[in-house]
Amino acid sequence: MPTFVVEADGGSRGNPGPAGYGAVVIDGSTGETLAEAAEYIGVATNNVAEYKGLIAGLKAAKALDPGADVHVRMDSKLVVEQMSGRWKIKHPDMKPLAAEAGRILPTGQVRYEWIPREKNKHADRLANEAMDAGKKGKKWEPSGSTAELGAKAGRGATRPAAAPAPAGPPGDAAAGAAKARAALAASYELTTTVPEQAAPSVGWGAADLGTPATLVLLRHGETALTPEKRFSGSGGGDPELSAAGRRQADAVAAALAARGTVQAVVSSPLLRCRQTADAVATRLGLDVAVEDGLRETDFGAWEGMTFTEVRERYADDLSAWLASPGVAPTGGGESFNAVATRVAAARDSLLTRFAGRTVLVVTHVTPVKTLVRLALGAPPESLFRMELSAASLSAVAYYADGNASVRLLNDTSHLR
Repeated sequence: MPTFVVEADGGSRGNPGPAGYGAVVIDGSTGETLAEAAEYIGVATNNVAEYKGLIAGLKAAKALDPGADVHVRMDSKLVVEQMSGRWKIKHPDMKPLAAEAGRILPTGQVRYEWIPREKNKHADRLANEAMDAGKKGKKWEPSGSTAELGAKAGRGATRPAAAPAPAGPPGDAAAGAAKARAALAASYELTTTVPEQAAPSVGWGAADLGTPATLVLLRHGETALTPEKRFSGSGGGDPELSAAGRRQADAVAAALAARGTVQAVVSSPLLRCRQTADAVATRLGLDVAVEDGLRETDFGAWEGMTFTEVRERYADDLSAWLASPGVAPTGGGESFNAVATRVAAARDSLLTRFAGRTVLVVTHVTPVKTLVRLALGAPPESLFRMELSAASLSAVAYYADGNASVRLLNDTSHLR
């Protein structure tokens, strides 16, 4: 039974930006190049392009001999670990690509190995040739490729430089957090068995997942309902900031202006959030974008009531709501599951729009707690175990592999 080595790579000039992939199939015995594939795929992220390269390489190997053993070598730690089953696949764009790659050949015929980028020059060169061709409005042609020559001569194209890292969210003093987190993940055993082909990460550079997108989460300032702890969602009135809430908005605006890290401002459509966001955006000289998915939970018939009042009138409904995230409040409100679905969709949209940037997200108690919960992988009941004050700041950084790091929670130092 023959053995093929598949080397694959992908790149994006902008992440997301103009992207392409390259893949090569090599005879495992002789080192002879058997097949090459490369394609410009339009605007995509690095990770999508890398998965596309893997898929092309596996398909090329299957076309040569569907019964061959295949040894995949890639410099993408993300793809190797996810396809080996050691890392979870969380990003919605990656799941269908990983599933497609997994269907091409039986699992037992394919093994994965991470290699340093300098050992993946053939595929890297193919990916860059495909992107160069796409830039000119042309299709990559094998006849014009110099990938194999470049690999043998030790020449390889470099990936486009990442965007400059922002200074970080409020309270963030760990400039190397992405590298440290990824290196630690590579250093510890991620499953109960030691992978046969796992390659150790050398130094910090190989595990660098790039500049994260950072969402600085600001709960709006107080309204008249806030001190009384009344349910105030998106299904009742739309209260404005109180005098205290306006002072809080001004205080957080001054604090964020002093830190100078926010590069964009996004707000829930509800008035209390837009007023808070406007105070900050005016101070920073930025516009406010409105994201409907960031609105507060619809609390149905409980809108405007205190917790005690709800317990007195709707005891059974309240108990069911507290016991299950799938239960909605009385009168057709939203369950926590429903809120989590739309908040996650809003989050993914923001991460695509603001990749590598620091964005102030002005929203409400439930969306902030939900974003923190999802970042931690915590159960739904954790929503009841977080304190979140009016005009407080929290922050979550999101990395290229789909993981997240909670950097800050319920900071109110700017209000003191």
